[in-house]
Order: sequence, then C-alpha cells, then structure tokens
Amino acid sequence: MKNKVWAIADLHLCFGAPEKSMEVFGPEWQNYTDRLKLEWEKRVAPEDLVLLAGDISWALRLEQAQIDLRWIDALPGTKVMIRGNHDYWWSSISKVRGALPPSIHAIQNDVFNWEGLSIGGTRLWDSDEFHFDSYIDFKPRAISEKQRPCGSKIFKRELERLELSLKQLDQKAEHRLVMTHYPPIGADLASSTVSKLLENYHVDVCVFGHLHSLKGGQKMFGEKKGVRYVLTAADYLEFKPLMICK
Repeated sequence: MKNKVWAIADLHLCFGAPEKSMEVFGPEWQNYTDRLKLEWEKRVAPEDLVLLAGDISWALRLEQAQIDLRWIDALPGTKVMIRGNHDYWWSSISKVRGALPPSIHAIQNDVFNWEGLSIGGTRLWDSDEFHFDSYIDFKPRAISEKQRPCGSKIFKRELERLELSLKQLDQKAEHRLVMTHYPPIGADLASSTVSKLLENYHVDVCVFGHLHSLKGGQKMFGEKKGVRYVLTAADYLEFKPLMICK
C-alpha cells in the first residue's frame, strides 16, 4: 500500500444545525471546524484514506446533514465512516449511501475494501465490562456524560452487527482495520467481549472515539494480542487527523 490512512472521529459538524456548535463546551472547541480544515489539509493528500469513526454531524435529518457531508467531501482524500450515537440523521443505509457525496463511503453490517485494506466496523454501545469515569474531567457543561447503565439489548445487537462486518473482512488484505464509535476495550487493555472478537478475526487496528473532556497525562489504550487500539476523538487529537498506517 502506497497511500496513507488517517483517522479522526467526533467531528460534530453543525453547518446544518448551527445552534449545536461545540464551542459551548469550552476553549478546546473554539473555531473547531476551521482548525479541523486547516490540520486536515496540512496532512491528508487526495490519494489518502480517512477513517471517520462516528458522530459526524449534529443534524437531525439527512437533508440537513448534507451540508456537513459536502463540507467533508471538499476536503482531500477518500473518506469512510460509521454511525455514532449522535448521528441522528443516519436513517436507512440505502438512503444514506444515496445521499453521500462521491468521496464518502459508509459501513453498516459490511466492509469497505480499498487499496489492499479491508475495513469494517459498527457503533457499539456502553459496556458494563469497563468504564472511563476516572479518566474524564467532569467540568460544567462537559460534553462527556458519566457511564450510563449498559443497554444490554443494544450492546448485544451491536455485537451481532460487528461480527457481520468482521466475517466479511478480507483475510488476505495487507491490513484489516475496524472502526467502532464506542471504545471496544478499557483504557488498561483488560480483555473484553469485543477485544476477543477482534482477535479472532485477526484485526490489526481498531480506531474509535466517543470519549471527551479527558484529563491530561494519562496512559490510555495501546496494543494487545496483535490488535492496536487507537482513540481518535477530534478534541483528543487537537483536531489533527492521526496517521494509522502507510
């Protein structure tokens, strides 16, 4: 593979819903769309791939989200995304794909194959196997919320969706990548239901987002049993797409 792969999650774009600007959540979000555009254009080449692990747009309807999707389309690179818990605009996958601009692709219960890569994923949900309360700075109006009781039915359904996707990964691909929106494993890398599944399907890298307002100076995630776990929430990365492989 000659081209680079980048990742960044939780764009929380609001061009279609300006009343939902993330700037209300503190100085780390000031001018975030301008900063994201600047940092993206510095790094990503037209021939590269960008993984977007959910929470793309605050829009409530697909028509409203198209403003944000066109903004992403205008940035360099091919993009592939999954749904996040705040992507309320994401309706049926056929409608979503029918509305996507040319450079954007969506994964739902399937995979996206590109230049020797095979990419799968799903949103996931809160798990009662781990939590992140001690890693989060709960400021007034912080975007993060304390761990909600696990929605076991939702989590089970998401596991089924993940395995549907994993079964379709090309095992001969140079790299097998997975996106989840919710973290698939705890920050200390203790084994989880999802991590065991990723290991079984020989996934190389799993990127995810969802976590915000994190305290500084903490060691989080890493590699376990051949799978590299990478947090790519936009504010965590200071709105700089992170290179995953090249």
